[in-house]
Amino acid sequence: MQVSNPDKVFFPERGLSKLDLVSYYAGVAEHALPHLRRRPVHMKRFPNRVNEDFFHQKRVPANHPEYVDDVFVQFPSGHSTVFAIVDNAAALAWVANLGCIELHTWSSRVPEIEQPDYLLIDLDPTSDGQWPFVREIALVVREVMDELGLRSYPKTSGATGLHILAPIEPEVAFPEVRRFAKALAVEVERRIDDQAVATTTWRVAERVGVLVDFGQNARDRTIAAAYSVRPAADARVSAPLLWEEVATVEPEAFTVETMPARIAAVGDPMRGMWERPPSLAALFARLGLEYDS
Repeated sequence: MQVSNPDKVFFPERGLSKLDLVSYYAGVAEHALPHLRRRPVHMKRFPNRVNEDFFHQKRVPANHPEYVDDVFVQFPSGHSTVFAIVDNAAALAWVANLGCIELHTWSSRVPEIEQPDYLLIDLDPTSDGQWPFVREIALVVREVMDELGLRSYPKTSGATGLHILAPIEPEVAFPEVRRFAKALAVEVERRIDDQAVATTTWRVAERVGVLVDFGQNARDRTIAAAYSVRPAADARVSAPLLWEEVATVEPEAFTVETMPARIAAVGDPMRGMWERPPSLAALFARLGLEYDS
């Protein structure tokens, strides 16, 4: 695939071009694709540079190449669209060439589009200076997930927060996954026992601590996938982490420029993540919940 306008500068502060963006994705494709395959991709396109206008495009262009798959999705509102599916390195380069700096994906895959294959806890700071709280809370999330029998995988969001993913068998519908995640988040909040540190309070005006967010488990919600670049001035990346890194990690360490060396040094912390996921349906009772199948 030929990159259009390869010299167009996308990240002015770092002097990084569209070609640099496409080259980054080509270089990490082996590690990024396991998180992308068969998932609907919501395209957020930046025609120019990161600090200029962008637009959302759910419907894949009709003239997309044959190596880019697609999937028809019906929404409860009655509307529908056809999402792109990024299953291979060529498709990954293609969406990057469209100016999709970041890769927003569903938490479910075709054909089980209504059943997510991971549960997510998103630690989202309410105000500046709360990153130390994020790291502290993440370790409690891991503790709770361990007790429940869920394998947990942390990654920086690439913005201000931290994502903790737990792979699950795609058998439980979105509402029930969200209900389980809410109970898990409330247990984390209970163990922290300090609303100035961790909270599940949704109303921003009433919130002080870091939001232990379970809402991203709802249908149609997307997150930046592992290894996704974010539209930040320093070209940050949503970076998978080793759990032993979490207590001291700083999100600004992971960028388009630094990730190749990091991968060479530590490999892929999420390698094997999607193998042998547990059944979430079997775990509801451990949180005092009944599973409504």
